[in-house]
Formats: sequence, C-alpha cells, structure tokens
Amino acid sequence: MSEKFNLFSFSGKMKILHLSWIAFFITFVVWFNLAPLLQYLKADLGLTTAQIKTLLILNVALTIPARVVIGMLTDRYGPRLVYSALLAICSIPCFMFAMADTFAQAAIARFLLGFIGAGFVIGIRMVSEWFPANELGTAEGIYGGWGNFGSAAAAFTLPTLALWLGGEENGWRYAVAVTGVMSLLFSFVFYKNVSDTPKGSTYFRPKSIGAMEVTSKGDFFFLLVMKIPMYAALALLAWKLSPSGIGMLSASVVNIIYVVLVAVYILEVYKVWQLNKNVFVEPVPELHRYQFKQVAVLNVLYFATFGSELAVVSMLPLFFAETFELTPVIAGMVASAYAFMNLMSRPAGGLISDKFGRKSTLLILTGGLAVGYFLMSLVDSTWAVWLAVVAAMLCSFFVQSGEGAVFAVVPLIKRRLTGQIAGMTGAYGNVGAVTYLTILTFVDYSTFFMVIAATAVVGFVALLFMSEPSGQIAEVKEDGSVELINVS
Repeated sequence: MSEKFNLFSFSGKMKILHLSWIAFFITFVVWFNLAPLLQYLKADLGLTTAQIKTLLILNVALTIPARVVIGMLTDRYGPRLVYSALLAICSIPCFMFAMADTFAQAAIARFLLGFIGAGFVIGIRMVSEWFPANELGTAEGIYGGWGNFGSAAAAFTLPTLALWLGGEENGWRYAVAVTGVMSLLFSFVFYKNVSDTPKGSTYFRPKSIGAMEVTSKGDFFFLLVMKIPMYAALALLAWKLSPSGIGMLSASVVNIIYVVLVAVYILEVYKVWQLNKNVFVEPVPELHRYQFKQVAVLNVLYFATFGSELAVVSMLPLFFAETFELTPVIAGMVASAYAFMNLMSRPAGGLISDKFGRKSTLLILTGGLAVGYFLMSLVDSTWAVWLAVVAAMLCSFFVQSGEGAVFAVVPLIKRRLTGQIAGMTGAYGNVGAVTYLTILTFVDYSTFFMVIAATAVVGFVALLFMSEPSGQIAEVKEDGSVELINVS
C-alpha cells in the first residue's frame, strides 16, 4: 500500500486502478451506444420521436435497483467476481438490441441494458480497498473520470464505425454488436488479472446483503425516507409508459407495476427492520457508529451531478443536431465534448478534495454546476457552435468534478458498507436521470437546463448539513478484533 502513485505504472495498486477504469469504460460504451446512433435507429426501425425519448428513459431505468443490488453483491462476494459476471452477462442484451427489428424488442433490450450501468459501483469498492485515504479521492476520480469517458468515446466513434461497417441502414447494428464483444472478452481479462484486496489485507463484509445497516434510531427512519425516491422514479417511468403517457403499456399492467413497487418497498422496510431492530434496544457504541446524513447528502448531490450528466449525454447529440442543423456524425462528435471533460474533471474533483477538504470542494463545485446549467439554458441557434461547445465543456467540468468529489467521500463513511453506500448514491444519479429525461418530454431544452440548475441549488443547501469526514472507521475482523482505518 506504500507504493508510489504513478499513473504510468501497471503493477500493484496501479494495475488494479487501470483494469478497473477500463472495465468501467467498457460498461459506459455499451450503456451509451444508443445516443449517438439514435438517428440511424429511428430511420431503420421507423420510430417516432416519442418512442426515441422512451428508449432514452428505459436505458437508465433498471440501473436504479441494479446499483443497489450490485452494491450489496459486491460487498458480499467481492468486486473481482461481480464485475466479471456483470460484463459477461450484460453482453447478452447488447446483442439483443443489435438484432432488434421492432420498437418493443429494442425497448426490452434497452431496459435490460440498464443493468450494466451498475458497474460503476463495483470499482468504487475495489479502488477503496487498494488506496489509502490521502490518495483515495484522486484514485476514485481517475477511475470514475476515465471510465465515464466511455460515453464520449461511444459518441465520437460509433456513428463513424456504423457507416464503415454497414452504412446508414444496418451499420448501427454492427457497431452495437462490437461493443457487446468488447464487454464479453474483457470479463475474462478482468477476472484473471485482479484480486479484491492487496495480499494480507482483510476484505470486510456487511452483516447482511438484504438491507443497509444503520447505527441509530433516527437514521433507521431517515434510511426508509431516502429509499422512497428510488421507487417513485420507477413509478414515474411506469406512468410515462401508461396510456396517460405514450401508451406503451396498458392501464392494468401499469397498476400492477405500482402494486409491485409498493409491495417491494414494504418488504425492504421489513428487511431493514430485521437487520437494525437492535438500535431500538440498545445504543450502538460510538466507535462503531456512522452518520447516515452523510449518505443522504451525497445522494442529493449525485442526483444533480451524475443524474444531469446521464440525461444530458443522452440528449445532447439530438440537441446539437436540432439546434444547429448538424449531421448525426458531426452532432455526435460535438456532443462528445461534454463527456470528454471526464478525463480531467472527475480526477480533478477527487484531487482537489484530497488536498483542500471534502465539504468545501463540494460547495464550490455545486455552485459552479448551477451557474453552468444556467449558461446552457441560454444556448440557441443564434450562438456560434464553438461557443455552445465551450459552454457545454465549462458546465461539464463542474458536473464531473462534483461527481469525483462525491465519491471521494463515499468510501470514507463505513468501509464494509462501501458497496451499498456507493450503490444507493449511484442509484440516486439514475433517479435524477429518469426525472430529468421525463421532464424533457414536457418542456423545451432551455427549461430543461434551468430545472437542473435549480436542483443544483437544492444540493448546495443540503451540503451545509454534511460533516467533514475525519478520524477513523472501526471495522470488526472475522476473529472479532477491531481494525481502525484512517479517513483523514
């Protein structure tokens, strides 16, 4: 663990970091292989604009529960196994989408592909096992930023690849299939070349993977409240697909979905109670407590940061194409500038957080995010294209640096729960994406960007209640002894 932080090294902890961000990169190429190919897909399958917007929403919907589930599985079974399995299994719906001939087939495939968006959570736990606290923000930022660049790589390369492989009619199918092959092959590379922890280190596991552990009565109820928006986002999606929305699902099917969501929430309440009922009997010793408000604040911030990035990356090629009358290839390349900033912005957010404090960094970046989206709301056809690109890149710097700063804090809350905390925080990003993309179906582009700016202001206010991580995390080993992990 004392190994020097050298980005050009491919051994020890640096090998783990590089293989992890490549795995994340591939998941994002697969997850966002839809947006840059929308216009080819629309023409080939004869889809309406409403159906295209539905596919965009479906693409991020399943990731909400998937990130929670994957976070739990990662804490229990370790990142090596879970990441490898996710890459292999999710290549299947990728191939399904490449072969889709109808809207229904494409919709099912995109819904299932939302599961690959949970891959991000796995690497957060992996990196936290290999890097010390004073390097963790930087390492997590590189993992998230370089991996997140997969969406920009997809936007930049897939339209050209599609034209080269099969032309405007079927080329998009071959381009999508190539991303599925990448995912399948790298699953074997990852499994063969990584380990969950450095040699001799303990991999701490939670008491249960069925629910999140809390350490006070107030946090018990706080957790249950913070679970509600995730179910509400899925209900919002169901409503959007109902006769009141685009009519893809019948009223009876949508009502069944509502009932199932309520039932699953009640089941989750029961599981949370079963795991945490002891906090109502006797107080948890101070040494073993953590503050759930830290998780809640990060959830709100990720709603505004990553939620807006997912939504904007999904719609930006179309925004540039319609606003400036650009071709699909040029619009994809121009729009990729937003995600391109991930290479620098997210690592920068983590690095600044390591050097100057977690809370103060987040306050500055969240304020900048609000200003950035306000600027984007002013972009119209009277702007020069290059100026609009500059505005998008400026906005994306604050968005992605904010994401890096958020996940510089996540592993410092409770080590054995890192996967679950990352899963819940990551899921809130998708709640944001579903919310923003649904709002986009009712408003124009300018209002869409203004709504995001307003939620960033809410995140800024929530940050005032967060505590600066400091001290040590107490974790219990399998032999019953306690190990203290520095977080500052």
